[in-house]
Amino acid sequence: MGVSIKPEEKKENPENAQIIKEEINLQYHWYMAAFFMIFFGSIIIPALLLIMYVQFFYLPYFLNSDSIISIFNNLAPLLASVLMPFVLIGCYLIHIFFVGLITRWFWHITEKRSPSKDGIIPRNIPSKTLNYYHVRSFMIKYPRNAVLRGPFPWLINWLYNFIGSNKIGKGTTIEEQFGADKFVETGENCYIGVNSGFSSHAVEGIFGNISYAKIKLGDNVTTAGLNCLAPGVEVKDNSVLFPLAGATKYSTLKENNFYFGVPLRKIFTKKVLTYLDIGEEDLKLIEQPQIEKTENVSNKKQNQEKS
Repeated sequence: MGVSIKPEEKKENPENAQIIKEEINLQYHWYMAAFFMIFFGSIIIPALLLIMYVQFFYLPYFLNSDSIISIFNNLAPLLASVLMPFVLIGCYLIHIFFVGLITRWFWHITEKRSPSKDGIIPRNIPSKTLNYYHVRSFMIKYPRNAVLRGPFPWLINWLYNFIGSNKIGKGTTIEEQFGADKFVETGENCYIGVNSGFSSHAVEGIFGNISYAKIKLGDNVTTAGLNCLAPGVEVKDNSVLFPLAGATKYSTLKENNFYFGVPLRKIFTKKVLTYLDIGEEDLKLIEQPQIEKTENVSNKKQNQEKS
């Protein structure tokens, strides 16, 4: 006779519990469709402009010149030669604009169907949230690399804000980095150092759940370089992260502080002096201009109030 197990026993015994396993929907057709539409859609107009310039101006006036001397004696061949770099730069900028425009269109469609929000995304249960999360992660890669690997990497601030994947404040500088391409918000005048990794998502184990939460930086925040911020980290105003400092998930860093280490922790004056290999006299020399500046500002405000 077989032994029957009651429903209560099934719940209590984890070995008898049925484990839900679902293969991840890779959606290659959506990835390829988005990539080809962004790439080829953004290159048609600048390619046509470049071909027209070469065919009707550069080729007849410069390449088909009778002699080298005629290039410098006549205005048309000289202009055709001088304008070529500017035409190439202009075509590249037009290409980047259409890359951002088409990606922005796709991005807003995905956000309307499944908005980005903080939370846990299960990967063993098929869901619209999971599908659009993967689509957005793939879709932003080409626009990001097209700008960062190009001659004008500072356009990355415009690209993120224009597409809507991130919100970057005015005066913020973003160096070469990995990650940080979506669900990140920075204040004004921040500095994101070289090879800093801001990951708004974290996969819990192999094919595990995805922790997805926005990373927020206040005003005047500095990450010196090689810093890692996990999902949900919030850094308050005027905070500084020394190199190699990393914050764990959902950490909140207070304002006007210096942080170091992994996991990062607040650094005090003596530790700063040791870290920077300077003495207290050097620290006073550094602080003196800032103190004088603060005093001057306060004096000006007092004079304005009196007047």
